[in-house]
Amino acid sequence: MIYLHKILPTFVLPIMLVIIVILIGLIKHKKKLIYIAIGVLYILSTPIFSNKFFKLVEGSEYRKPISAIDSADAIVVLSGMLEINEEGDSTYIEWGDPDRFFGGIALFKAGKAQKLVFTVGKMPWDKAKKTEGEVLKEYAISNGIASEKIFVTKDVENTADEAVAVRELISPSKRIILVTSAYHMYRAKRLFEKQGFEVIHYNVDYKTVRNKKIAVLDLLPSAEYLKITEIGFKELLGRSFYLLKI
Repeated sequence: MIYLHKILPTFVLPIMLVIIVILIGLIKHKKKLIYIAIGVLYILSTPIFSNKFFKLVEGSEYRKPISAIDSADAIVVLSGMLEINEEGDSTYIEWGDPDRFFGGIALFKAGKAQKLVFTVGKMPWDKAKKTEGEVLKEYAISNGIASEKIFVTKDVENTADEAVAVRELISPSKRIILVTSAYHMYRAKRLFEKQGFEVIHYNVDYKTVRNKKIAVLDLLPSAEYLKITEIGFKELLGRSFYLLKI
């Protein structure tokens, strides 16, 4: 099932739709379709469009100071921030978005909860023996947090699984501080609330700059901003899917 969840959305994401329209234009000898597809690709790749679109996905609220966060039973940090590469007996960690980890650590050190939970996102095609949760626990211990205060879930494949795994791990703890990327928080919060948690959200990993002035360079296409646009579309698809189920 996870393969379908990962593959099917690809066919309705911008890049694939542009490719399909171009192919149709070539087959049908319709240059107009090709020009439209190129124009759409250009727009989606510009910082001026990508930033405005992604701000809508992230929401209007910016990152709160830790002092403004209420205390809870546990701090839950969602996975998806690093890659584990194993070569022989060596393990190499590549960080993607470490904000989730450091946000969780900062909250714990500020005394916002007495439990720190890391989820273990692990896909069937991920062959690394070590899990993200184990790695994050080791880093948390090296940051001065006692081992007995740190909890790691079982392997999970998506956000809905994470919510269930956390409930199984720390129940009856009901009030949690949820730490994840800003664009992902809307969906994650709803899924954890579905499992009976009272959720205090702590958004991190913002990918857009607030109150940024528009510059000439913002009109130039960029693969980096096309990727951000794709992440936004993918997140909206994920929300739509889970909203139909919740």
